[in-house]
Amino acid sequence: MLSNDEKLYILLISVHGLIRAHDLELGCDADTGGQTRYVVELARALGEHPGVARVDLLTQCLHDEQLDNNYAQVIETVSDNVQIIRLECAGFQYLPKEELWDHLDNFADNALNYIREQPQLPHVIHSHYADAGYVGSRISHLLEIPLIHTGHSLGRVKRRRLLASGVKQVAIDERYNMSRRIDAEEETLGAAERVITSTKQEIDEQYGLYDFYQPEHMRVIPPGTDLLSFYPPAGDERESEIYKEVGRFVKDPEKPMILAISRPDHRKNISMLIQAYGESSTLQALANLVIVAGNRDDISDMDEGAQEVLTELLMTIDLYDLYGKVAYPKHHSAGDVSTLYRLAVLSKGVFINPALTEPFGLTLIEAAACGLPILATEDGGPRDIIENCRNGYLIDPLDKQAMADKLYKIIREKSLWNTFSRHGIKGVHKHYSWQAHVEKYITEIKPIIVQSRTTDRRKMLRRPWLYHDRAIFSDLDQNLLGMPSMLSPFISCIQANRKCSIFGIATGRRLDSVLKELKKYNIPQPDVLISSLGTEIYYAPNLTRDTAWQEHINYMWNPRAVRRILAELPGLKLQPRNEQSLFKISYYIDPEKAPSLEEINRLLHQHDQAVNVFLSFGQYLDVIPIRASKGFALRWYAHQWDIPLEHILTAGGSGADEDMMRGNTLAVVVSNRHDEELSDLTDLDSVYFAKQAGAAGILEAIDHYDFFNSCQVPVE
Repeated sequence: MLSNDEKLYILLISVHGLIRAHDLELGCDADTGGQTRYVVELARALGEHPGVARVDLLTQCLHDEQLDNNYAQVIETVSDNVQIIRLECAGFQYLPKEELWDHLDNFADNALNYIREQPQLPHVIHSHYADAGYVGSRISHLLEIPLIHTGHSLGRVKRRRLLASGVKQVAIDERYNMSRRIDAEEETLGAAERVITSTKQEIDEQYGLYDFYQPEHMRVIPPGTDLLSFYPPAGDERESEIYKEVGRFVKDPEKPMILAISRPDHRKNISMLIQAYGESSTLQALANLVIVAGNRDDISDMDEGAQEVLTELLMTIDLYDLYGKVAYPKHHSAGDVSTLYRLAVLSKGVFINPALTEPFGLTLIEAAACGLPILATEDGGPRDIIENCRNGYLIDPLDKQAMADKLYKIIREKSLWNTFSRHGIKGVHKHYSWQAHVEKYITEIKPIIVQSRTTDRRKMLRRPWLYHDRAIFSDLDQNLLGMPSMLSPFISCIQANRKCSIFGIATGRRLDSVLKELKKYNIPQPDVLISSLGTEIYYAPNLTRDTAWQEHINYMWNPRAVRRILAELPGLKLQPRNEQSLFKISYYIDPEKAPSLEEINRLLHQHDQAVNVFLSFGQYLDVIPIRASKGFALRWYAHQWDIPLEHILTAGGSGADEDMMRGNTLAVVVSNRHDEELSDLTDLDSVYFAKQAGAAGILEAIDHYDFFNSCQVPVE
């Protein structure tokens, strides 16, 4: 029991990585990054709070000639009432976090011994990451001390990302001890009185993957920002090297700066920003565009995804002839980032984050701390940031016109710019400083500590496996959008069975087009999104692209040759650029003038082009690699995730869906005016022809197959 005037003793646990009070070796390996800085800064900030008497941060004690002697020091003072305590874990040797699991019980026993030697027990334990969660939950149970947990990253999310990169399930479990990690995370979520996250989206889309998902015990407390690094202009920023570097690109460096900083990742939506700028002559006359997309020496040496993004960046700049107006420096240092924010402030510019998905938005907070107004995607963390700071606008990242209009408005209206600048500085200090973080933190944990014992938690049931039992894949246009009035009951059905079933969408649309429709009709982001006719696969929650799939389908793909061969055919016209993609060439086809599908196929094969050709809705012709299609993509996913094809229900409505519905999958053809394209499937026992259209037809098939009642989810 905590008395009213008693100050808190808080025990933090962060097992892996290299942790010390000063000169953190960030980035020296995969285990020493943002989390180590977070826990040290949290410990220091907690120690400065008047209501905190003591903070101990438990981590590994390491005796390794390759490491600094700091890591062998058992007790290191951080401040007057904060110390780092190092305990034996793996015999004092430094191991990657994936190899620590067999040693965590030793660390937990050593932690118990340390705690019992102290004059008093901690009021609360706060574990960081899965390994510390394993340790913290054991100590919490034994000593009846409330447990707080921060995941930092989650195993189920990482497993999706690894599968997307082509790593097999067996290798994931062996290399990353993923089964043990996820078990530990589930147990920790079941034991924790509170789970601290950075955004609400993290709660909904990442922790929502877990059996012990209990959002009522989760709280959003954003991490603090280093206000010693990010602050308003000092006046000497134009003497910096990065200012000179930007000046190499633009004719008038004194113009307001529209600044974007991100990795060269397609999800960051850089191309759309350039298009918005390129299509607005008024915006070009008013401001320069500065894009900082990582560091590069030679684009051809970068990974395929970065190559694609940067190549598209250069091509889009060339398309709109933006030379002298857009800067895209090749190199920048970590220190240059804060200088760029301040340079943009001096120019009365704007910071923009146009990402398709943004879980948190740290760059927005950094920019705001410097006094730079912001424009950000309406997805995820930016919603919270702009609501708290009132220093900019949210935008639809796929609406080029709105993006350009809002940029122009902020820069043009000086009083608005000044208001947003002041609000941003004030809002960051209030909501996103470490002091603000600690105030919310203390307010949140005190009621838990006041209780005489930990709260009773409802019993949760565990699945005996890590992967889902089954999946539903549906086309978008003919199925989900075919009867919008039935979307709500269909979505409710999917959400009610999310513990055992994956929900996927397979469509011919490009990613940006799909996202527009999902937003328009309030369809939740699917677990799996197969787009561009099966040439791209994305995984929730962060639209992680399956890069291994793209490497696989690149086999014998020669899009230039395809375009050349089909260029002179009558009745074919290339669709607009925004309908094309790296692995899909799309045409409008006039069946009365164009050769038949068989003749087009024969012509391409005679020219040694290994491709698949699809005709949809009688007016669209798509050419894709021979290894790609909706059906191939679905089977790739099923194999990667170990879901039997017999446990997959596919829903189609046009000819492009046929190979997804043949074979061992269950299938339903919903009723629509194009279902005659699937008439060849009428004799197959595994294909059900629904009487109803759209989502109603899929619900009809779910009942027909008794699809969810056979899910292997344990029941009480």
